[in-house]
Amino acid sequence: MRFRTAGPFHPLILDDVRGAQKMLSGVARVTPMEGSRHLSQLVGAPVHLKCENLQRTGSFKLRGAYVRISGLRPEERAAGVVAASAGNHAQGVALASSLLGVRSTVFMPVGAPLPKVAATRDYGAEVRLHGHVVDETLAAAQEYARDTGAVFIHPFDHPDIIAGQGTVGLEILEQCPEVRTIVVGIGGGGLVAGIAVAVKALRPDVKVIGVQAEGAAAYPPSLAAGRPVSIEDPSTMADGIKVGRPGDVPYAIVEELVDEVRTVSEDALSSALLLCLERAKLVVEPAGASTVAALLSEPHAFQGPVVAVLSGGNVDPLLMQRILRHGMAAAGRYLSLRLRLADRPGALATLLGILSVLDANVLDVGHVRTDPRLGLTEVEVELHLETKGPEHCAEVEGALREAGYRVIR
Repeated sequence: MRFRTAGPFHPLILDDVRGAQKMLSGVARVTPMEGSRHLSQLVGAPVHLKCENLQRTGSFKLRGAYVRISGLRPEERAAGVVAASAGNHAQGVALASSLLGVRSTVFMPVGAPLPKVAATRDYGAEVRLHGHVVDETLAAAQEYARDTGAVFIHPFDHPDIIAGQGTVGLEILEQCPEVRTIVVGIGGGGLVAGIAVAVKALRPDVKVIGVQAEGAAAYPPSLAAGRPVSIEDPSTMADGIKVGRPGDVPYAIVEELVDEVRTVSEDALSSALLLCLERAKLVVEPAGASTVAALLSEPHAFQGPVVAVLSGGNVDPLLMQRILRHGMAAAGRYLSLRLRLADRPGALATLLGILSVLDANVLDVGHVRTDPRLGLTEVEVELHLETKGPEHCAEVEGALREAGYRVIR
């Protein structure tokens, strides 16, 4: 099966992906596929999780990077490679280069999480911190390539990258031959394009559905326009799919072979990450959890059996802490509120006694006494509570109001 691509690149075919699979033998792991009883009950059909978060370097990116660098001519290898990334692509390029004996330089934003910077260095790359946004980092890497002759390794807009990522699709068909729907997160589009090439050639009946974060969804307007278009200021916690413009090569594949592109909210992303951690015991980054977020948002929209690709697990611990708190709040298991009470001995103890009867676990208490909006004998108390769900949250708020407290959300 051949199909049109934009630009000077050659079309990809199934044999390209199969060749990449042979090349990656012994390099990339055949990642496990785990069943999810909870998601299966929601969807009404078997749901399996393809765990690329357990891949070497913590994401699927090693696959494409290794295939791309393997295909370089000897003189190109001698010049070294350069990449720009905030995390996953950086680590994939660094490890692939080390395995192939190629010198690598990776540009990362100044604010990149320290664990990702350290991991990229540990895999053997020279890391240069430049710029505060990815566009600035990308420009610096491309300038370095022009100045030094190093080969720029694009994160998604190259046929070799896409062929490498497509090996995920071959593994899915081998591990779950009865699959009817494959759900894949989309940033620039390399992963979903590669999976679509492999899957549609072998099983054209299988639906391939892409997922983007609402605040960084460049594919819906691009598909509507019939060409890749840029969106301004993409914003999402899912930095792995925070891309402002589709790649030319993956876009053409997505346009022809991907059945649908959906979007998910930030609340859905945080809830999905929490579910992966609690129910599946899997550490997944927000981009990797985007597929689970789509299943949670509209569970009956997917024909089963379903395979949801967990594309990565590299998440900064501090970000994880914030996301989990956000996810608990979205699930009604974390309640923040403020109360006005009299500034006298025993007032706080009385309040805490009421919360104890309501079985709301107090995580944190803060006092404000200097706000000019407060009366002379008033104090404002900020409470962070662990609750049992939306109904329990409503019960807590109702009981506090009945007790005479002024509740401020």
